[in-house]
Amino acid sequence: MSVVKRIPVTEPVWKELSEMRSAGQTYAELLEDLMETKKKERLVSDMKRIEEEGKFVSLSEIKE
Repeated sequence: MSVVKRIPVTEPVWKELSEMRSAGQTYAELLEDLMETKKKERLVSDMKRIEEEGKFVSLSEIKE
């Protein structure tokens, strides 16, 4: 059984969340979608940073 938690938000945040919701979508589903999107954005950002800052060795250099 899942536990219901309440998250207090300001009126402007509540209105914006309401506008983002699709017809029939629950707030929990909306938040799940937003979290998934944020995770993907972080992954892409981390990958770009690693690509720009990282030092890489070609595979042919590490073959024995």
